[in-house]
Amino acid sequence: MTRYIGLTDADRQTMLSAIGVTDIRGLFSDAPESVRLKRKLNLPKPLSEMEVVKRLKTLAEKNIDADHAVCFLGAGAYDHFIPATVGALLSRQEFYTAYTPYQPEISQGTLQAIFEYQTMICELTGMDVSNASMYDGATALTEAAILAADATNKKEVLVAANIHPESLQVLKTYAKFRDIHVTEVDCPEGQIDLTDLRGKLNENICGMILQNPNFFGIIEEVDRVAELVHQNNSLLIVSGDPISMALLKSPGELGADIVVGEGQSLGNQLSYGGPYLGFFAAKEKWMRKMPGRIVGQTVDKEGRRGFVLTLQTREQHIRREKATSNICSNQGLNALAATMYLTFLGKEGLKEVAELCLQKSHYTYDKLLSTGKFKAVFEKPFFKEFVVISQKPVDDLNQDLQEEGFIGGYPLERNFPDMQNGWLVCVTEKRTKDEINAFVREAAE
Repeated sequence: MTRYIGLTDADRQTMLSAIGVTDIRGLFSDAPESVRLKRKLNLPKPLSEMEVVKRLKTLAEKNIDADHAVCFLGAGAYDHFIPATVGALLSRQEFYTAYTPYQPEISQGTLQAIFEYQTMICELTGMDVSNASMYDGATALTEAAILAADATNKKEVLVAANIHPESLQVLKTYAKFRDIHVTEVDCPEGQIDLTDLRGKLNENICGMILQNPNFFGIIEEVDRVAELVHQNNSLLIVSGDPISMALLKSPGELGADIVVGEGQSLGNQLSYGGPYLGFFAAKEKWMRKMPGRIVGQTVDKEGRRGFVLTLQTREQHIRREKATSNICSNQGLNALAATMYLTFLGKEGLKEVAELCLQKSHYTYDKLLSTGKFKAVFEKPFFKEFVVISQKPVDDLNQDLQEEGFIGGYPLERNFPDMQNGWLVCVTEKRTKDEINAFVREAAE
């Protein structure tokens, strides 16, 4: 890969002449003088390539990452094992361009990969149709709420207060500018309060949003929520962890109408927060109102199997008043990584990952409580994350753990002020018994 392409003054003058300006300032002639910077940028002095590389590496070493510390942090981004084959195939030249495959005659490989991705997401979620992925879990959830509002012609959506706080923020931002009213349903014991839900359902409710497992890691009673929501002629939207779906009943089996979620845990690196992908699946009834694009399987005039973009509901493709959304670029490489991950693990492999997460998280939970330095918060079933109360401030606890080579859990007090010293701990299949025991020992000390 070329790191640097040099330009001489003659090169610059040639380019400027070609576009009809005499100097660089001519490129900004349309910008008013009042908004132009009248001084040089506050940048450090130039460095050689060797100095730049060394400087950037020094800065990078200040980061604490899951390759150099034992990670017990989740809260939406998870440290799962990724087979080496995923990275090896993902870096092949054929997959470099992840943009929309508009020309099927030269994009059959990419289209087939997306079709396989959609099929696997449908099998995981228990839904009829999946799109070709969204930006991330938060925007997928928000798009589901918009679909529910458009499909029912109602303008109020209920949402469990225990969904991911950042997803809730994104939802409220988009809802504000679409005149959709967001009402939170209480979750005083960690799970959604069915009595409060029953009291807030009314004829104006387009749908109910539930996260399972929720932000606290607790498994929700999705079927009971679905019964109440459907009695109100509203839609049930479930945001889920795809790994958990290998072990729990699928959201579709439990009554969900739309299933969304964050797909990072399916073969995508943590990458300090992105890029990730959001999966979006629904019942066939809502297919034409789904955002994004859907790849379909067909045959050509000679009867050979082929793949094409079947539905494209973006403004670029159809009339604006009929478009569903314009924030739905295909996260091609991320979705491809998820497809490879699911393929290499298979049904039994994914189930084994889920079972290991379940067993190891419960082992860690019991060990922490046995130290006497942590207290239980919720007496509810959980999957791979759980909440305990620490005797000392969580930020201090995490700082001490970091010095010992551990990335500690999430401080819940940041988003839930009532949960003082609340610690959200995540345990995936990657954690060994020795790592867990050392983590518990250091946390207790």
